[in-house]
Amino acid sequence: MIRMLASVTNPEEAGIAVQAGADLIDLKNPDDGALGALPAGTIRACLAAVSGRRPVSATIGDLPMDPETVAAAVSRTAATGVDIVKIGLTAGGDPAGCVGAAARARGDAALVGVILADALSPTPDLIHAMADAGFLGVMLDTGLKDDRTLRDHLPADQLAGFIRQGRDAGLLAGLAGSLRLADIAPLAALGPSILGFRGALCRGGARRDELCPDRIASVVQAVRDAQPA
Repeated sequence: MIRMLASVTNPEEAGIAVQAGADLIDLKNPDDGALGALPAGTIRACLAAVSGRRPVSATIGDLPMDPETVAAAVSRTAATGVDIVKIGLTAGGDPAGCVGAAARARGDAALVGVILADALSPTPDLIHAMADAGFLGVMLDTGLKDDRTLRDHLPADQLAGFIRQGRDAGLLAGLAGSLRLADIAPLAALGPSILGFRGALCRGGARRDELCPDRIASVVQAVRDAQPA
């Protein structure tokens, strides 16, 4: 089953996304980068708004690949009580070291690694490092939000290979990155565990706009319609 992830920025949006049928609620600050982090108080308010009706994830921010920095951010975010902490992995520094450091700092939260496909290749070694560290899943996303989608950065065969590697390693394998309605059917055919959205759910179609319940419902329905037989 493919689950639809909706990225939200505040408690009001979290409630809207739940009511519109999103499967997963993802907390991030689009004004502060691809994986911008929300303040702890806002995360707790979003958790209260969701009230256990959906799993909730939160990003730790667009951070350098320094294990100590990442571990501290993971610990702070996990302490809010979210179900899942999402860690962006990009080029430079020590991504593999950050994976291990995150695992040691996660507390009771599950971990999902987010590989920014326009900055770092999703290598089998990195995917297996996440599996060995006890991560729940791995996602591909894009760091540059410039109207190009994930499909503009990687062809279908590479995306399918990523999904296969993740699943073979025992991880949920998700896709995101400025995805639109037209991307749902071809990506669903590849068999991801999760498809993630922000801009496609917003009233003006830009990730910094407010969420639109009708747009969320349309994406939810399109994901349901595209479920593999």
